[in-house]
Amino acid sequence: MNRRAKEPHFLPAARQDIADAFAWCEQQSLGLGREFLRCVDATVVSIQRHPLMYPAVLVDYRRALVRRFPYVVFYEVEPKCIVVYAVFHCSQDPNKWKARLLN
Repeated sequence: MNRRAKEPHFLPAARQDIADAFAWCEQQSLGLGREFLRCVDATVVSIQRHPLMYPAVLVDYRRALVRRFPYVVFYEVEPKCIVVYAVFHCSQDPNKWKARLLN
């Protein structure tokens, strides 16, 4: 069976998370931000291919680890798309991402 992958929909806050992480990585080392973007993109493609493979961490919200970087992508599978709520650094207070997911 050949099912079309659901398109990701990034909420503005998730886009800002990615932009902030990109800027920080680029400050650390030129080109590191681009590598971060490639790894986030690979994670999102994996989510599209296997959206239920990643563990549910809060109700129907799921978490996928970003390869090579200490970041996680929080998302929810909806009937027509995958909603990306956040891209958080693993050292952040868990209450921060929980608050974003539940609001």
